[in-house]
Amino acid sequence: MLITHRDFLFKMAATLCGTLLLRQGWLPVTHCVRHGSKAVTRHRKPMHFLKQKLLAVTEYIPPKPPVSKHRVLQAKQNPEDSGLVVLLRREVRTVFQECKMIAVVHNSATNSEDMLLLRHRLYKHGIAVRFFPNQVMRAFLVDSQYSNLAPLIIGPTVLIVSKEPKVKEMLQALKAVPQMLLIGACIENTLLSVQGVFDYSKLPSLATVQGEVVGGLSLQTSQISSNLQHHPTHLTMLLQQYLTQKGEQGAPGGSEQKAEEMTSV
Repeated sequence: MLITHRDFLFKMAATLCGTLLLRQGWLPVTHCVRHGSKAVTRHRKPMHFLKQKLLAVTEYIPPKPPVSKHRVLQAKQNPEDSGLVVLLRREVRTVFQECKMIAVVHNSATNSEDMLLLRHRLYKHGIAVRFFPNQVMRAFLVDSQYSNLAPLIIGPTVLIVSKEPKVKEMLQALKAVPQMLLIGACIENTLLSVQGVFDYSKLPSLATVQGEVVGGLSLQTSQISSNLQHHPTHLTMLLQQYLTQKGEQGAPGGSEQKAEEMTSV
């Protein structure tokens, strides 16, 4: 059998490739892989959901121990406040002591220009706008007689204060700035809602009320004096009539006149 040059080249190439690939760690195309079962027996069996519900319902919840007021006061006094916080608390205390009108207003993204115009309008009537941190306000209100104002101090809030209750002027100034929303007020140590503030603004001024009271009192005194003078004058008239009748009885025909007068009376 004759071997051609072409067959010889193929055989040489096959032997060379086989030796080189085996030396480089070549693996055959098909090889056996063993797939055995994993015998893991340490996994816990999941609990039935009814048993889980029963355990959750019957779980013991220990009662919370009662917290005494003494401990709460100690917890509040333990952390030392900074000098700025003490100064702000002092200012808040002086504001609530000196001012008769304290309104809580919610600041809903008011720009600096509108705030400046509002402060200028209120300043004409002797009303001031004060800014205090909510933490300082709550710390003061909780331990004071104005504790009912504490729930209103939420978010960006502003205090509008004045030494005299000038509610009408405040409401007129707030109408021009819709971003400033009134949420409550304390006027003359009385907590008022928004509707209560509007009702208070409709009341007449103190001078008008004083004038009405003085007019009513003067009218009552004049009526009392006239009633007191009515009886003596009526008594004097009766006495004069009696004297005239008695004088006419001595004259002739006086009895007849007296009888006619008595019948007319």
